[in-house]
Amino acid sequence: MATSFKALLNQDIQNTRTKLHESIPLTGSVISGTYADLNIKNYAHGMFQSVYDYPFLSSSANHILDITLGYASASNFSSSVATQNTQKIQIYNQMAQVLVGHDSTGSIRSFDEDGNLSSGAKLKEAYFVNFARLITKDEIKKGTFSLTLGVETTGNRGDAITRQLVITDTSGTNGFKTNSPAGEYGVLFVTASQTGVLAASMPNGGGVACGLLYYQAGIAVLTSSLFISEFSGGLLNHGLFAGSNLPPVNKGYINMISGNTAATAFTMQDVLASASISGAADALRNRMQTMTFNNTTELNSTIYMCRANANDFNYSSNPTYVSASKIRVKDVRGDQPISYITTVGLYSPDNELLAVAKLSEPLKKTPANEFTLRVRLDY
Repeated sequence: MATSFKALLNQDIQNTRTKLHESIPLTGSVISGTYADLNIKNYAHGMFQSVYDYPFLSSSANHILDITLGYASASNFSSSVATQNTQKIQIYNQMAQVLVGHDSTGSIRSFDEDGNLSSGAKLKEAYFVNFARLITKDEIKKGTFSLTLGVETTGNRGDAITRQLVITDTSGTNGFKTNSPAGEYGVLFVTASQTGVLAASMPNGGGVACGLLYYQAGIAVLTSSLFISEFSGGLLNHGLFAGSNLPPVNKGYINMISGNTAATAFTMQDVLASASISGAADALRNRMQTMTFNNTTELNSTIYMCRANANDFNYSSNPTYVSASKIRVKDVRGDQPISYITTVGLYSPDNELLAVAKLSEPLKKTPANEFTLRVRLDY
């Protein structure tokens, strides 16, 4: 029987979902040094700063991430005399509205240190690192994020940073949260540091909470307390600041480095109250040592089992298959018909060709054999 079309049954169609992961290493040299900041783009609106993997004026440059800073209107740093006060509040509210949502009264919730929105400490001042979709793909893989952050108390840009904190989403694999309108997120913890850097000792197998990581949104939220001593309500051991020549009002705040000049330094208090958002982004960038994570690409597939049974597809509708009403591939009447399968077409119920699959080599088909061709559509 010359069969050209064959209906697919329900059991011939299977849907699968596969997750592909890619390691993304971002070094501090790319973020803050390799191209003398030619890969850093600031904007006239001054609301955030963009980082590229190459000078951003080049057609080869790829957008990596954006950095910005904000605080809640209830923050102690919110003041009419603070630099870009309105913009910093707007940044915080925008991020909180998207990532945390609203409470029962319609008010925007604040970021919560442990993800328990009904109680617990709130993150009122925070850095926001928004990764480009180019590198996060569909989401950041849970449990793979790591950021090494320098926390020297003094120094200038370019000086060696020996005191470091390692920040990871150690709870991400099994302890992620789902109470965000932006999807799943995990708590970021300081999981490694030199002895005496942190004010609190890290519990066994855990760490000190220092931010949040939103996996599908591709946004990391880092508390400003990472750069402030316990003396001023931060996470760092106040002993690090002993002998500091900072004035009393600033004592307990790390000297942050900003701009392109080697001598520019200012405290985290200055970052929040006096610095522009671009200057605050510079300060964080210059303390990022390494950052790594795995991205996730979700591949949805439909698999069609195209079955050629013994009596199927043994003839061809190609006009060259016959000559003078005789099948070319048969020598005598008693020979079995032969065809060569080279292509599989998937059609709609209206006989519209929707997809074509090509075989790497022709398959010889006779009534003596059967084939099952596995056709996969990825999207």
